[in-house]
Amino acid sequence: MVDFLMGVNVKSSKAKGRRLQNHVRDSLREMYSSRLEDDDIKSQTMGMTGEDVVLSPAAKKLIPYSFECKNVERLDLWKSLEQADSNCEDRTPVLVFKRNRTKTYVAFEYNKFLELIDEKE
Repeated sequence: MVDFLMGVNVKSSKAKGRRLQNHVRDSLREMYSSRLEDDDIKSQTMGMTGEDVVLSPAAKKLIPYSFECKNVERLDLWKSLEQADSNCEDRTPVLVFKRNRTKTYVAFEYNKFLELIDEKE
């Protein structure tokens, strides 16, 4: 019985993670719909290694970020950031996270944040 309940828990956790990955994928597809095809931005299969949102070479040129998605009640922030960093190749790692009944947030390196808000003239 315990094995069965653990299996249900794992399935539920993976489904939560998949929902967030798909949300990120769909948001990016919508944002870049005039410049990219849907196939340029895909959600990684659950359990596979690497980034959670897979970008084609064309998408990588437009989106200089690598996404790690966590939809959990208790987030190990440092471990999650390390995972995002290890999967990012030469792009900026971004941790996208949420839990039940909350907004979705992102975490990334402070210097990258400063670059985003810098008013370039």
